[in-house]
Formats: sequence, structure tokens, C-alpha cells
Amino acid sequence: MALAITDATFEEVVLKSDKPVMVDFWAAWCGPCRMVGPIIDQISEEYEGKAVIGKVDVDANQEFAAKYGVRNIPTVLTFKNGEVVNRQVGVAPKATYASSLDAAL
Repeated sequence: MALAITDATFEEVVLKSDKPVMVDFWAAWCGPCRMVGPIIDQISEEYEGKAVIGKVDVDANQEFAAKYGVRNIPTVLTFKNGEVVNRQVGVAPKATYASSLDAAL
């Protein structure tokens, strides 16, 4: 399962990570987010130990969603060394998310 990331833990978990980090910005009421959720969970299992995979509920945690210009959800950002290296807005196939992580590894 993907980690639940909050505004309070974002800096430590995402920005200070020594591994690439994929963050799914989502909300419970968002239909497309519910389609992306299981894909993100699969990726978290496949990349365990190699990358950090997390989810931010934008209704409860708005600070970093705003900081990174997340206006539409789902938005999946890939970070490397605290910098955004990839942005995927909307639903995409699993291979799209995996390739963005592979590029950051």
C-alpha cells in the first residue's frame, strides 16, 4: 500500500528522501482518482525498497498541493532529490507511472 502523506510529513517523506518518490494527489470523491489508486498501490509493491510511493488527500492536505500547482486530480508527481522530475495529470496506464519512476532511479 502507498504511504499516506500529509502536509506535516511531506517535507520529511518526500523532499528529504534519498530515493525517488511518487506522490498521488487525490480525493475520496474523485472518480478518476479511484481508478488510479489501485495502480499506485501495485507500483508501491513493485518498487518497494527502490522508491517511496505515497498519496496526499488534497481535501485534508492543501499546502503542498497548492505549492506544486495541483489544480486537477488525480495528479501524480515524481520527485528526485526533492525536485519534481515528472508530472502526470489524469488517469494513465500503469506503464506511464512505472516509466517515470524508472527514469528517476
